[in-house]
Amino acid sequence: MSHKLIIGVPSKGRLQENTHAFFARAGLKLVRERGERDYRGGLAGFAQVEVHYLSASDIAGELARGGIHLGITGEDLIRESISDADTRVTLLTPLGFGNANVVVAVPQAWIDVRNMSDIEDVAASFRAQTGNRMRVATKYINLTRQHFSEHGVSDYRIVESLGATEGAPAAGAAEMVVDITTTGATLAANALKIIDDGVILKSEANLVAAREADWTSETLNAAKTILGRIAAEETARTTREVRAHMATGSALVAQQIAELFGAEAPYGAAHSAVAFHCAKDKAANLAEWLVQQGASHVSVQALDYVFTDRNPLFEMLESNIKGF
Repeated sequence: MSHKLIIGVPSKGRLQENTHAFFARAGLKLVRERGERDYRGGLAGFAQVEVHYLSASDIAGELARGGIHLGITGEDLIRESISDADTRVTLLTPLGFGNANVVVAVPQAWIDVRNMSDIEDVAASFRAQTGNRMRVATKYINLTRQHFSEHGVSDYRIVESLGATEGAPAAGAAEMVVDITTTGATLAANALKIIDDGVILKSEANLVAAREADWTSETLNAAKTILGRIAAEETARTTREVRAHMATGSALVAQQIAELFGAEAPYGAAHSAVAFHCAKDKAANLAEWLVQQGASHVSVQALDYVFTDRNPLFEMLESNIKGF
């Protein structure tokens, strides 16, 4: 039995490029010794890690059955393909790329249709006039059924889309669609509009853990190191270090800063030269405040990594996996 930690990453396109960049930011390098056509790889410096290059949809499937330990894929694919997703996988952290929304869109000519309640009325009217149920073209069958059920819409039937979903109404294959979009421009170009309460899911790529994978002490140790580096980079990206030279009273100032800016002095504040870590968007305000309190010099700098005695991503993983 292999005790390697298996990570599924997208095999092509922008998702693959962004995934490589995501790992690189955390000081982790994905490697493929036999070139781009090799669907197996590794992580530099981690002999106990194996990387599988898969399609985004296959990653969701492998996570569901526990065939891989960690994977990067869209939340839309997780929610669509795994009906009991919250019990079988754990979304550890969103990654900030692969953003798109799963939406309900209707013809722009339906000027009186603005929300799901209106769609319920249209569906009833369509059935009364034609004797048929209104057709909804989509690749997202499970998400559609769930959203329509939550809004009390039942008089419709799904037409599974295998191609360009947004073209289905114009082609006469459906009356409306549930589709994924980033800007809505393609829907608009096909004379469709997103209804007001029609955003089913705001999706992006996530780092996902399989709860029922073969977790061992070896795979957990590898995951702990990797997740620690990822968490350290995430913290650093949203944090700034503000350094100041205070004439007097730095300990008292540190207490005020904690209250006013939510910042902390990780290395103590007993001396005149002090450093604070604060949220990126509060750094300039904190620097200005320090000058007003008598600081003679203040600098603000970005950080590469912030390691602490906590590993929040690993703690989340450890609390959710089964059988260990």
